[in-house]
Amino acid sequence: MDTWLKQTPYSDPGDLDTGALPRDPGELARLVRALIIHRGEGEPLGYGIPTERLHHDAESRYVTEILRILRARSNRPLTEARPYEERFVGTCRDFALLHVSLLRATGTPARVRGGFATYFVDGFHEDHWITEYRLPDGTWRLADPQVMRAGHDLDFDPLHVPRNRFVVAGEAWRAVRGGASDPATFGLSWDESLRGAWFVRHSLVLDLACRCGVETLPWDGWLPLAGVEEPGSPSEGELALLDAVAAATDDEAGRLFEDSRLTPPREILSLAPYLGPRKVTLP
Repeated sequence: MDTWLKQTPYSDPGDLDTGALPRDPGELARLVRALIIHRGEGEPLGYGIPTERLHHDAESRYVTEILRILRARSNRPLTEARPYEERFVGTCRDFALLHVSLLRATGTPARVRGGFATYFVDGFHEDHWITEYRLPDGTWRLADPQVMRAGHDLDFDPLHVPRNRFVVAGEAWRAVRGGASDPATFGLSWDESLRGAWFVRHSLVLDLACRCGVETLPWDGWLPLAGVEEPGSPSEGELALLDAVAAATDDEAGRLFEDSRLTPPREILSLAPYLGPRKVTLP
């Protein structure tokens, strides 16, 4: 089976009947956009997100859990647009993961990618997760289902995001390491403590994990190189390993991910924005 058609424990939609789903990547992206509201969108959309949903929905690691929540809020088919109160309250990772899950389930090879978007704040590289899917000719295309709504003033097609508008983590790492980009412009624009080269390093390891079928939450981390609790400074050997990750082909990425400095242990630390730090056991 094609690697990128194979579901992971995170993307697996379980018993979802995919018979009524569209096969077109753009239609699936629009479907996902109508099922999820980003937890930062409540105010601009004029919807007061209930605190319980704001704090807990986006802690759902698995598509089966996202679908369970959607079913609990409405018996509408997934192909029918929902009012905000019936949607899952998520983050960019949830838009991407659900989109990837449905793409895989309907025959399009796809994966989640971590990196930095330049289309939210001028001059800043915002931490972000989107979809990468493969076209019939074998080339890969980036798509951002989160921004497929009125209110996002974009100068490009969100189903074909230019590579210079979403900088995958490996390219970000190389730009920062080579001095082409200021590391202070990478991270979260609203929190100065969550920026810099260490943040790019964290994104690089999480993107590698996504490429290898471990689509964790954005605030997950593990030592030594994906740590979120002890940024620290990598050794020369660790820097060389990270440089190799940034330049890795898909085949090379799989081999690198076997390195104990990169692969997550069974128990990791998750710095949930609302719920605080907690230990999590991965499948």
